[in-house]
Amino acid sequence: MIQRIQTVYLLIVAGLFFALMFFPVAVLQSGDHLYSFDVLGLNAITQQPSELVYPTWSLMAIAGIIIILAFVIIFAYKKRLLQIRMCIFNTLLMIGFCALFGFYLWQFGKSPELPDVKINIRIWAAFPLIALILNYLAIRNIGADETLIRSLERLR
Repeated sequence: MIQRIQTVYLLIVAGLFFALMFFPVAVLQSGDHLYSFDVLGLNAITQQPSELVYPTWSLMAIAGIIIILAFVIIFAYKKRLLQIRMCIFNTLLMIGFCALFGFYLWQFGKSPELPDVKINIRIWAAFPLIALILNYLAIRNIGADETLIRSLERLR
């Protein structure tokens, strides 16, 4: 199980989304106010303690499902076709995560409560895109394993 390269890819996917839960993805500045945007929501960081201004629990839920699904895929190593289907579903979830993240940023940029907002996207915003690439590589390697097993069964 762990000696297969797709397992490493899927562990990195889970690790990237787990790390995404702790890092701010973007920092928004509206006048003198600073806001931190992560998967939990929009936090006002100029106030002590920081206050959750707008919760985005849907991003947190999708990130959690992606992490859990990556581990389920790893432990379903005997059912390669099921692994490929779950990886494709995980890819769709990641695309949905990126789209929802973009929608929230667009919504915060057009919000009347945040006039003249400046959005600074952090490097952590690239984690879902890197995870998409690694998930695709995992699908390719699982498919290669399935092809190898089928060719060996033909030889018997």
